[in-house]
Amino acid sequence: MSVAVEDTTAATDSERLARAYLLGVAEPPAPHLLEFVGEHGPVKAAERVRAGDCPEKVFRETAARRESTVAERDLEEAAKAGARLVVPEDHEWPAWPLLSLAVAAGNGVKHVAAPLGLWVRGDASLAEVADRAVAVVGARMATDYGLHNALEIGHALAIRQVPVFSGAALGIDAAAHRGALSGGGVTVALLGCAVDYSYPVGNSGLLDRIVGEGGAIVSEYAPKTPPARHRFLVRNRLIAGLTDGTVVVEAGIRSGARNTATIAGALGKVVMALPGSVHSGSSAGCHALIRDCKATLVTSVDEVLETVGRFGAAAPAVEPHRRPTDNLGPEASRVYDALLPRAGRAPEEVAESAGVPVSRVRALLPALEIDGFAVRGETGWRQIVRTANR
Repeated sequence: MSVAVEDTTAATDSERLARAYLLGVAEPPAPHLLEFVGEHGPVKAAERVRAGDCPEKVFRETAARRESTVAERDLEEAAKAGARLVVPEDHEWPAWPLLSLAVAAGNGVKHVAAPLGLWVRGDASLAEVADRAVAVVGARMATDYGLHNALEIGHALAIRQVPVFSGAALGIDAAAHRGALSGGGVTVALLGCAVDYSYPVGNSGLLDRIVGEGGAIVSEYAPKTPPARHRFLVRNRLIAGLTDGTVVVEAGIRSGARNTATIAGALGKVVMALPGSVHSGSSAGCHALIRDCKATLVTSVDEVLETVGRFGAAAPAVEPHRRPTDNLGPEASRVYDALLPRAGRAPEEVAESAGVPVSRVRALLPALEIDGFAVRGETGWRQIVRTANR
């Protein structure tokens, strides 16, 4: 599955430059600056912020960097890295998914303001891949159980053409991305550093694969911005906001994945968690989410898609192998079970063993013979063993 960028030319050069400046002038999320830009537009807002002509709350958010002159350089560095700045004025902007952040912020939820823009590396159209996506997150210190399930979920979502979003961290995140790639699907990594910054170093090859195989790497942070702990927590709101639902595969009690799940819940998004062993501390966070009714227990991708609900009916699960005798009525089934495969039995013996009146047994045995379940021989009636069709 590949979702290519079709049109990112809606923003003017001046609007894009202003957004680049505004993204760098305040550490995200910057709710007061966001509101100021909404009132005055990016170009006018950038001019006033640079001049210090802005409300006190906006001034406090921007004071440390308002004299910055690196916006043009940031755009150039991004282009060198094969990245672009996607802004709300672009057709590619994922306005609908990100509306949940604006609504939550308006309802008083803290630290969930929408981004002023997003740096994107990769050919995937952000608006299209975020239209019907699922986040798969979990612990960095994952067990084999967690890694296997993350890989399987990522793969199964991909073959159902559902984009997989995660944070590119070691452990569950990386496994989810790899699963999606192995399924030929689109996967998107949200970073707590610049899109041209390979972090963690151990996943640099994975990040290149994501970009090279039709996915995208996304961040609020300008080129060359290093990772920082607070930035990963801020990034989590984007993972939650850009997707329809979040699956926590494996997480401890104190886990960034639980933070993402909490934000998703606050945004009104679907939160799901996989159960693990009751003895595993690596699943304690999942169990707490389920116990506190903050997540729905899921054990398969079909259950994930059913829980999210917006993608239409989930692909039908593989039907368990049916036994040929499943279509027999209750009495016929009991008569069949009372027969022996290697020794004949008289109707009276069958009736006693099955607890079915002998008159009824005499009527059922010929029917079982016609359907291939029994055969009459010199020593009586025998059972024909039928194997399931696989």
